[in-house]
Amino acid sequence: MTLNGKRIGFGLTGSHCTYDAVMPQIEKLVEAGAEVQPIVTFTVKNTTTRFGKGEDWVTKLEEMTGKKVIDSIVDAEPLGPKYPLDCMVIAPLTGNTMSKLANALTDSPVLMAAKATLRNLKPVVLGISTNDALGLNGVNLMRLMATKNIYFIPFGQDDPLKKPNSIVARMDALVDTVEAALEGRQYQPVLIEKFRDKA
Repeated sequence: MTLNGKRIGFGLTGSHCTYDAVMPQIEKLVEAGAEVQPIVTFTVKNTTTRFGKGEDWVTKLEEMTGKKVIDSIVDAEPLGPKYPLDCMVIAPLTGNTMSKLANALTDSPVLMAAKATLRNLKPVVLGISTNDALGLNGVNLMRLMATKNIYFIPFGQDDPLKKPNSIVARMDALVDTVEAALEGRQYQPVLIEKFRDKA
């Protein structure tokens, strides 16, 4: 599967510690010839953390993709009927956004873009990063895994002893997962050891 010319929406949510792992994957999509449209939640745009300022992440996204970031629900809505995507990626996907997507809520630009893509029967790829995937959010994770046209970047526990409910995707498998999703396949294996050097 070639990504050249594919329109890919890339949604970021508020797992700020994961951005450094995600940005190189966006670069790979662009280098592969994909047209990448960045989309951010209000949290990403407006929050400053020890991992950086929201406005700086937005600037970086726009420089990498050559596209203005979509940061409102109104601006994300046309990705359904008017400017459809070939694939929508949400990475990182927080537990908050995961629970809303699993329960059909649309209160952010990223969720609007994802639901617009599903409405068009196109793939949505999720890169999970949440501390409660194996806790209260477990039911939402399983609901999404069983949903047609939703695919997951392979994921596993990132710190089983100190954070036993925490799950993080292996972001370096993002491009492979997108390619498989565009062919209607879940990239395998989906359940992995988060870090290859851990037993």
